[in-house]
Amino acid sequence: MNQKTILVLLALAVITIFALVCVLLAGRSGDGGEPSQPFHCPSASTNAQSWTHHGQSQLFADLSPEELTAVMEFLTKRLGPGLVDAAQALPSDNCVYSVELQLPPKAAALAHLDRRGPPPAREALAIVFFGGQPQPNVSELVVGPLPRPSYMRDVTVERYGGPLPYHRRPVLTREYLDIDQMIFDRELPRASGLLHHCCFYKHQGRNLVTMTTAPRGLQSGDRATWFGLYYNLSGAGIFLHPVGLELLVDHKALDPAHWTIQKVFYQGRYYESLAQLEEQFEAGQVNVILVPDNGTGGSWSLKSPVPPGPAPPLQFYPEGPRFSVQGNRVASSLWTFSFGLGAFSGPRIFDIRFKRERLAYEISVQEALAAYGGNSPAAMLTHYLDGSFGIGKFSTPLTRGVDCPYLATYVDWHFLMESQTPKTIRDAFCVFEWNQGIPVRRHHSDFYSYYYGGVVETALVIRSVSTLLNYDYVWDMIFHSNGAIEVRVHATGYISSAFLFGDGRTYGNRVGEHTLGTVHTHTIHFKVDLDVAGLENWAWAEDMTYIPTDVPWQSESQIQRMQVTQKLLKTEEEAAFLQGGATPRYLYLASNQNNKWGHRRGYRIQTLSFAGKPLPLNSPVERAFSWVRYQLAVTQRKEKEPSSSSIFNQNDPWTPTVYFPDFINNETIAGKDLVAWVTTGFLHIPHSEDIPNTVTVGNGVGFFLRPYNFFDEDPSFFSADAIYFREDQDSGACEVNPMACLAQTASCAPDLPAFSHGGFLHD
Repeated sequence: MNQKTILVLLALAVITIFALVCVLLAGRSGDGGEPSQPFHCPSASTNAQSWTHHGQSQLFADLSPEELTAVMEFLTKRLGPGLVDAAQALPSDNCVYSVELQLPPKAAALAHLDRRGPPPAREALAIVFFGGQPQPNVSELVVGPLPRPSYMRDVTVERYGGPLPYHRRPVLTREYLDIDQMIFDRELPRASGLLHHCCFYKHQGRNLVTMTTAPRGLQSGDRATWFGLYYNLSGAGIFLHPVGLELLVDHKALDPAHWTIQKVFYQGRYYESLAQLEEQFEAGQVNVILVPDNGTGGSWSLKSPVPPGPAPPLQFYPEGPRFSVQGNRVASSLWTFSFGLGAFSGPRIFDIRFKRERLAYEISVQEALAAYGGNSPAAMLTHYLDGSFGIGKFSTPLTRGVDCPYLATYVDWHFLMESQTPKTIRDAFCVFEWNQGIPVRRHHSDFYSYYYGGVVETALVIRSVSTLLNYDYVWDMIFHSNGAIEVRVHATGYISSAFLFGDGRTYGNRVGEHTLGTVHTHTIHFKVDLDVAGLENWAWAEDMTYIPTDVPWQSESQIQRMQVTQKLLKTEEEAAFLQGGATPRYLYLASNQNNKWGHRRGYRIQTLSFAGKPLPLNSPVERAFSWVRYQLAVTQRKEKEPSSSSIFNQNDPWTPTVYFPDFINNETIAGKDLVAWVTTGFLHIPHSEDIPNTVTVGNGVGFFLRPYNFFDEDPSFFSADAIYFREDQDSGACEVNPMACLAQTASCAPDLPAFSHGGFLHD
């Protein structure tokens, strides 16, 4: 072997050793010898191109900032120079209260979606307060076509039979601010001696804040609101710190200078005025209970007293998300739908399809009622209709990793209310696929043959959260792999409380030194416009009964044999089921088409609710939320019955603008386009574990829409997530069991975006 050959071999040996060292070092990083980071998971699925977006996302899309601005500019020109920015408007001014999407007629929408007809005109609905005219009123104006409006149509008389009385209008933020100014600058100084003594009163520092109640009065035409006073605790909920002072403010007059205090309530007693309260205090006739204002410590704060621990479990998409979001349209291999927020009514979805077949045209929140009890005037009177305040308006940014999974897809929402310019709530929606940690179906066979088959339950979820005063509502629309749709709302946030005195424990539980957690109910109403295999549907009720039966093979013996009962519900009256009454365990809407086994294709409505008792019918305010009477009602779908409630019902519950029982007038529902109106809710008796916050655990209600003979078999049978192996197969082999491949397919590191928060809206 010559010298040249030896040198070549030595060089090759050195290169080989160097390469091996590089390979070994590549598996180590840093001085500590830690493993290197694995590659990042893909941010998009390789199958995304197969998910169909129908291209009609604008049909149900909420208005864009540009569209909102165009409508506002058009209204400003058409309504004249007397139009005032609602943020600054007095009751005697004209102002645009809100602008949002005017939903298209269903017939026109379906003609476009299904038969390639022209898209219906895109329009906006504006609510205008006309306070600056001899007969003040509220009007609803339809503006279109967008994005360049050229017409305006007053639909108030068409919808409501006449002008809307001005006293029914929701309270503007400016009106609340003027009430606060009246209370703190003009009225509270009249009782400064008592307030210094009881409540560490600071006239300039404003250590007290007000909280509104509703309804506002005792008869139609009233606009008189009880306001409770609470300590203003920075960084903690005010709602747990009442001082025992409540004021009845009459703010009906168009000039705030004429507003008055009609009555005063303080720690169990009523007074004609703050001046009278102060006079009796100075005379030693008021038994004052001192209420400390140090509520930011201990369990009053949401700041945890313990340091952060190990990171919680994290869900991620090892091969990229298996869904896509384009505008307001969500698509996956199974589901497509459009989503949005009604500024007042809240979350809503449209054109919901499973494997390209439409199941429902609309599923939407209609109203949320919180009804209270107590022995103070604010507590005993309060029935909040949250739609009047704005379930959509008071949506909040979703906090990544807490409100939604960290790697969810987040979407902004734009709105125009009480302003001349649009506002944006960042991250108002989140969309994610959720591994629920449970099989949607499975079986492990140890009899006769030996095998295992199962499918992990993953669901597609869209979520938003509304914070209405003290309460937070978590709204979920959940789409399952078996064709079921789940609609769920969880309540969290702070309880509302009152000052504890006298027989307070009759109305709840004591949760603080001087704090009563007041009993209340939450009741939510939903609209479900199912289109089961077409527009013509029938409502069916099925249940079970026992029939005494002679034993066929032994006639002298008898058994109780279970069988199915079935009834076609022919009219709206037959399909209206009152709260507390008997409701069929199976109620479903069906088409006149059959599956291959000869059964009507249907979708069952299954409610999950433990609602409190509805208000007695002889209550003067019950008509404003009369939908609470019904667990479920099925009616003909009508364009003139778009919603079961109205934002104007809150401030005039005695003569409600929308009265839901008018929808139930014994019309036929056989073979018609039907809507199911679903009521869910729960009774809440606050307790010590509601401090500092009510938890979502156990406080979720809603309903399922479940296929009932709609398919020929369970659709999840065709799931690509299914696994199956027999006794004679190697369950650890990738080609047999995809779960065995996770070491390769899921070995990537999730690409976590930087944490961000959508911020806080300041009026």
